[in-house]
Amino acid sequence: MQFLLIALRALTVWSLLCSQALAVEIEPFTSDGCSAFPDGTMEQEELWLECCKAHDYAYWKGGSYEERVAADEALKACVAKTGQKEVAALMLAGVRIGGTPYLPMDFRWGYGWPVGRGYKALSAEEEEAVRRSEAATNSKKTDESRIMTETADF
Repeated sequence: MQFLLIALRALTVWSLLCSQALAVEIEPFTSDGCSAFPDGTMEQEELWLECCKAHDYAYWKGGSYEERVAADEALKACVAKTGQKEVAALMLAGVRIGGTPYLPMDFRWGYGWPVGRGYKALSAEEEEAVRRSEAATNSKKTDESRIMTETADF
């Protein structure tokens, strides 16, 4: 009987540890703009910065290979709309070469997840982790905005 109690306790501890280890979480979203590439021209220093931020968001989330191709093509189209078609083509080449999910880089495909996730569509649990992270970020921005407004009243 005592063996059964010990085994039951061990099984309970093991299941708790496993459930915590399997919890799906994503790092908070961060963007470095256009990474090592300029954010714009000498005259307009942030000309395509918003394009890069949207691209970073897609890379943070990660997903399938097809989603990465779509994100890269969206970056190219966005930058081309600024009138910089040559720059857009150059940026596309750079992200296609450097954005692989298999290197431990801060700008890899799926950089919000641990290295090694590779290419695959987000699971329902991962989608929920993304929503939680976005909600936390939005809540933090709202709090910061409120604090700035209250501070400005002084």
